[in-house]
Amino acid sequence: MEIKRIGSRPSGKGPSDYFTGTVRIDPLFETDEPARGAGASVTFEPGARTAWHTHPLGQTLIVTAGFGRVQRWGGQIEDIYPGDVVWFPPGEKHWHGASPDTAMTHIAIQERLDGKAVEWLEKVSDEQYQG
Repeated sequence: MEIKRIGSRPSGKGPSDYFTGTVRIDPLFETDEPARGAGASVTFEPGARTAWHTHPLGQTLIVTAGFGRVQRWGGQIEDIYPGDVVWFPPGEKHWHGASPDTAMTHIAIQERLDGKAVEWLEKVSDEQYQG
């Protein structure tokens, strides 16, 4: 058994290569092989969002606070609220982030395949974000 104490892992800033706006990433867990799971609490300030990306084994988001948006490639922008759980299947191109006027926090859970949990793609344009 291992207990990770709150505050034992530093918060990080979402890298500008993969995020637009102000994003804070608080690591929650990362399992050792042979397990593949990892999770983080991610807070997006109003208007902040990820770039388009995919996950080789999919991703689950659990919204914990605020009001956000998600979109899969070719789909409509969907609003998300605290308590909502979003599943992106393996390989589905998508983005997620806060609404234009309200911050949003979610827990993101994904698994690594051959050591990789995400493939980052192009940034979401302002036009795409506005819908």
